[in-house]
Amino acid sequence: MELVHSGKVRDVYVDGEDVILVASDRVSVYDVVLPTPIPDKGKILTQLSLWWFDKLSDLVPNHIVSGTDVPAEWAGRAVRCRRLKMIEVECIARGYLAGLGLREYEASGAVSGVPLPTGLLEGSRLPQPIFTPTTKSAPGVGVHDEFITFDDVVSDVGADVAADLRRITLEVYRRGAAIAAEQGVVIADTKLEFGWAPDGTLVLGDELLTSDSSRFWPADDWKPGRPQFAFDKQFVRDWAAGTGWDKKPPAPNVPEEIVEATRARYIEVYERITGERW
Repeated sequence: MELVHSGKVRDVYVDGEDVILVASDRVSVYDVVLPTPIPDKGKILTQLSLWWFDKLSDLVPNHIVSGTDVPAEWAGRAVRCRRLKMIEVECIARGYLAGLGLREYEASGAVSGVPLPTGLLEGSRLPQPIFTPTTKSAPGVGVHDEFITFDDVVSDVGADVAADLRRITLEVYRRGAAIAAEQGVVIADTKLEFGWAPDGTLVLGDELLTSDSSRFWPADDWKPGRPQFAFDKQFVRDWAAGTGWDKKPPAPNVPEEIVEATRARYIEVYERITGERW
């Protein structure tokens, strides 16, 4: 196998016709990898992704070939996938107002060109889920993703493909949010990535509805107008922001209590959503 890419969290190897995606225990915030890993994080992300890919396979083809046919040293944290030509758009669905979406709304009253009602607060539920694509920042250059409009996506990939990306992203979000809601979990937003299979099929790739790609909140604690309890890496972002760090490398070491609390939150949301013990 050949290592062809080492990202902030995943390493990508080519193995014949397939690729092997290996999820590490690394955690990144503000596009910087923190020096302290979160134990079991890679396995939790991988197993939650596989659970969701199985649940949502009727909505869109996905890149999974096998969750078990991988080298033994990566068992549990790696997946064998089809090779895709990735589309250079981050496809984000938002059902609630948080993070960069909240900041964009406060500045312009809209997110990715989608106008929203006045008077919304942090954590507010939107009238309906919206598609808010962003650019994909180049690895290692420290450039944050930026919001683009649906028309920008049309210019990049064409009207038909853009419509498919929006439709599928929102369908996946709605189905996933409904399933999670039955288990007392709010999915505030999520990021999806798509690519082209060799036969021209549009395929869902990367990870799916994990604590790295989504905001998860406990439904019984949700209350607009304040920060929400996070089952995702927002907890680490908030810690990092409170240290006074300038968000540039090198990042500070993460204290043991933050590592343990983050791991516990990743495990709890996995168990809530899947109904399985970690």
